[in-house]
Amino acid sequence: MADKSIGSLINHVVLPGDVIGSVADLEGRLEGRNKIKLGPGLREVNGVIMAYKAGVFRHRNPSIYMIDCNQRRYIPVKEEKVIGIITNRGSDSYKVDIGGAMPASLPSLSFEGATKKNKPNLQIGDIVYARLCVANKDMEPELDCTDGSGKSTGLGQLSGGFMINCSLGLSRKLLSKEFVLLKCLGKHFSFECTVGMNGRVWINSSSIPHTITVANAVSNSEYMNNNQIETMVKQLVKGIQS
Repeated sequence: MADKSIGSLINHVVLPGDVIGSVADLEGRLEGRNKIKLGPGLREVNGVIMAYKAGVFRHRNPSIYMIDCNQRRYIPVKEEKVIGIITNRGSDSYKVDIGGAMPASLPSLSFEGATKKNKPNLQIGDIVYARLCVANKDMEPELDCTDGSGKSTGLGQLSGGFMINCSLGLSRKLLSKEFVLLKCLGKHFSFECTVGMNGRVWINSSSIPHTITVANAVSNSEYMNNNQIETMVKQLVKGIQS
């Protein structure tokens, strides 16, 4: 596969060990001063980009390359936003399950406005939405509930609501502008939805039936196209109204 151009590989299936191209080739496709960002499934080895997962090679403007697959085991990637569950608490940090091979650490001061005297009091079982500020195969992942400038911008504890697990592929689809599910549901239901790149979705609405309906719609949408999703949402609305 090394003799194929990078452009011809986009939206095509690649296998572990396939050579995508050199870093220089990828940089040559970029405009301006954007830097290449390698997402899940890709790794740089001596200036060469290689796939270590089986899936579809994707490019997101302007400079993100990744392998899109439906695996459920999450591999932490720096700067991705994930939903985690507090599993242990210490004097100055928390242990958080993010669905990876090892738990991540969350310093108690990694919240907007947190100080030694004024910091969140999270309990075991609480759910947080956080950014991966450290993600290295040889180190414990580290989370941060700020955007890097000290602002939360939606990150932090998720109170109430209901969390479901899904494949990593579905979580990426939910975050895509082309996927119409959340827009269609928003026309009929008032709800909050937070999607983690680690295959977790948190949903909260004013009523339990609406929360369950949205959760079921998300779970059922993985292999549907947009037309099928619109039909499904109409049927769900009719079922609630009847």
